[in-house]
Amino acid sequence: MVCNREKYVIIGAGGAGMAAAATIRQHDVTAKITVLSAETDRPYYRPLIPFLISGEKDSSGMLMEGYGPFITHGVDILLQTKVTTIDTHHRIVVLDGGEEIIYDKLLIATGSSPILPDSLQIQAAAGVYTLRTLSEARSIAQYSQTSQKVVLLGGGMLNVKTAFALLSLGLDVTMVEIEDSVLPWLMEADAAALIHNALLKVGLKVITGCTLSRLHLKHDSDSIEGVVLSNGQELACQMLLIGIGVQPNISLLESTPLKLNQGVIVDSHCTSSEENIFAAGDVAVTIDPISGSALKTGLWTHAVEMGRCAGKNMVGLNSEYVGPYGILNATQVADVPFVSIGTVHTTDTDYEVHVFATKQSYRKLIFSPKGDRLIGALFVGDIDGSGLYRHLIRERMPVMNIKSHIIQHRLHYGHLLSGVALRQTRLF
Repeated sequence: MVCNREKYVIIGAGGAGMAAAATIRQHDVTAKITVLSAETDRPYYRPLIPFLISGEKDSSGMLMEGYGPFITHGVDILLQTKVTTIDTHHRIVVLDGGEEIIYDKLLIATGSSPILPDSLQIQAAAGVYTLRTLSEARSIAQYSQTSQKVVLLGGGMLNVKTAFALLSLGLDVTMVEIEDSVLPWLMEADAAALIHNALLKVGLKVITGCTLSRLHLKHDSDSIEGVVLSNGQELACQMLLIGIGVQPNISLLESTPLKLNQGVIVDSHCTSSEENIFAAGDVAVTIDPISGSALKTGLWTHAVEMGRCAGKNMVGLNSEYVGPYGILNATQVADVPFVSIGTVHTTDTDYEVHVFATKQSYRKLIFSPKGDRLIGALFVGDIDGSGLYRHLIRERMPVMNIKSHIIQHRLHYGHLLSGVALRQTRLF
């Protein structure tokens, strides 16, 4: 146990910030831990907020504190608290009321904000929402009571969940996605076909390959009554929900010496360019160990993993964030489950790819260019055995001697225990 009585300050109370706070408290029982949040709600599970719209959960059922790893005993969480300045030289965080908080170790976990189409940055309208916070979910739930038709701009996972929530209320819902398929960040179009069809079966209307062009507003108010798409199609609606992506919240950091590149640049230990400052979650930018390019994830599971890694390193323990490799993202859309692990986008790459598709399932296995290690896997419909593939990817194992079993989907625990696959050789 580390008992150095240090002062830890965490800016942001999302998955990364709260995972770090819990991890620090686990390993340092005496330190002062302060979490600063600009929101009015206690820390909550962001992926659950569509359930507030459907009425399946209330706010209290989404709180993180006391559930799973988010134990916050002895952690000071300051709500409605905005940070205006970070003095990295004197290790001081300045709040909007002028109060100064001294830190020994600082974690930047400011998350991200929704990206808005250019046409909406100059034209605000009643009935236009983004879904990023619990407060926004409450507003959407309220507005949906007087709406009949809703357009969702963007086909990401949060919008898919929101579509189900709105459909459960009996609303007419249309999803518009600029890419060729839904869930473009999680999988490519061929893999998404099964999910696309499942969405159509439950009544969701899906339009791909176009985006928003402009809004139609009521003549006697600023309320939305429809949208025009880039293909010229007009859709009537009383509500528009925008979910086309996010951008890291770095405006606070632009006056600091921290190295930024569309986010805070960190190494595999979540350490920034400045001593005693760490970053995790949507605001952090790591390096893809295979391509060498900047890597942002934007997923809750990754934010939590980074938060735990940062927390351990902040208390002096050695921990490494492995990036998306080995972090399993699993969910179900309608009656179609899917699991995504590691690298799954392979267009214009030299990865070795094996795809197996039927009317009911889809499986994609991605190997390194040399074919000697598994770096990604995607299972749609049939997710049996996905945990075994996750182990191979996460541990970066050499797989040549069991490759045929992997490709033919005959992998079992015996192969992992054979001693061949269990070598802990770090190949990248």
